[in-house]
Amino acid sequence: MADLYGARWVKSTFSMASGNCVETARLAAHQMALRDSKDRSGPVLIFTASEWRAFVAGVKDGQFDLPEA
Repeated sequence: MADLYGARWVKSTFSMASGNCVETARLAAHQMALRDSKDRSGPVLIFTASEWRAFVAGVKDGQFDLPEA
């Protein structure tokens, strides 16, 4: 289990005022944490550096875009 004590959580500057967004934190051992900003005491997803890089690359490539209606 990753140590979240002292994690510095960051919200995207693109987040809307409604607060519907996620926050990330860099952890020791080259890991990234991700949580729902509306439920800060809720579950946290932990990614290895390679998993995070693959996720970010997928986002940039449009792999997670919603289909157009």
